[in-house]
Amino acid sequence: MTSADTTSFVYVGNSDSQNVSVFRLHADGGLEAVETVAVPGPDRPGGSLPMAVSPDKKRLFVGLRNEPYSVVTFAIDVASGKLTHIGSGPLADSMCCITPDRTGRFLLAASYGGNKVTVSPIGADGVVGETRQTVATEPNAHCVIVDPTNRFVLNSSLGGDVVHMHRFDADTGRLSPNAPPAVPVQAKSGPRHLVLSPDREFVYLLNELSATIDVFPYDAASGTLRAPTQTISALPADFAGTPWAADIHLTPDGRLLYASERTTSTLAAFRVEHATGALTAIASYPTEKQPRAFAIDTSGRFLVSVGQLSDRLSIHAIDRDSGALRRLKDYPVGKNPNWVEIVSLL
Repeated sequence: MTSADTTSFVYVGNSDSQNVSVFRLHADGGLEAVETVAVPGPDRPGGSLPMAVSPDKKRLFVGLRNEPYSVVTFAIDVASGKLTHIGSGPLADSMCCITPDRTGRFLLAASYGGNKVTVSPIGADGVVGETRQTVATEPNAHCVIVDPTNRFVLNSSLGGDVVHMHRFDADTGRLSPNAPPAVPVQAKSGPRHLVLSPDREFVYLLNELSATIDVFPYDAASGTLRAPTQTISALPADFAGTPWAADIHLTPDGRLLYASERTTSTLAAFRVEHATGALTAIASYPTEKQPRAFAIDTSGRFLVSVGQLSDRLSIHAIDRDSGALRRLKDYPVGKNPNWVEIVSLL
């Protein structure tokens, strides 16, 4: 038995079941069901079930998008991956994305309907407290990420066709506008999810409405984006219909990038040129029906994708030389799965 057998776990947020499916990830890519855990709160499923893992990997945060809006904290058992409910805290709105800062002392959240980003304190017990700051954004805030230095925050506004840039004070947990405060993208492209390269040289933005990916040079010293150097399609070559892109992730080494597209139920694969950040399309691969979310394990060997309309999970092997995906097996999960986190407890 390898370390991967005992320390890697997959967590799937199932919105309409209002629960989390827990699996152990084995070294050969097989998954073993561990448990299904109910998420405490009003039994009125609504929207996605955004999740995030604390920096120390000891806690899983799960956002509820039904009123009263809240975020539920679970403790992660190191040996089994099982979840234990610690407590619940308030959220200021229906949040489509949540993420802790790098210290684990604050939770940032983006509200699509509320057009805002918020900051809330996380107590020593892991429970989230009352919102400390609310920052208005352009319409439909969708994703919020914190850079590795914990000094800068980026968030996308899908309806405003901009990426907002913030400074972050880790002592007080307050956001302030960066200079410049935002960078525009192509009109009506619908900026959705963001991912920062491991070397902090580039930011990749997936646009929901055009299913394109923008490549932004990133100034790590100032936390700002320059104009995109490339825009590339994440659609299959023979696409016909209305694009509906969803999620984007890099392998841990930054050499490969993948994006999900819901209309075609595909995962688009790209090779990343280290010096320029440029993307070269590899191919599009079929996956679960309407793949809103996926995740890549810390070894960079496996990709886990879930289908909102199939209520199943597929695990794909990643060929680390070619970037090709090979579908290994699928597993049942809850209803409307739409978030995936993979935690390696080494």
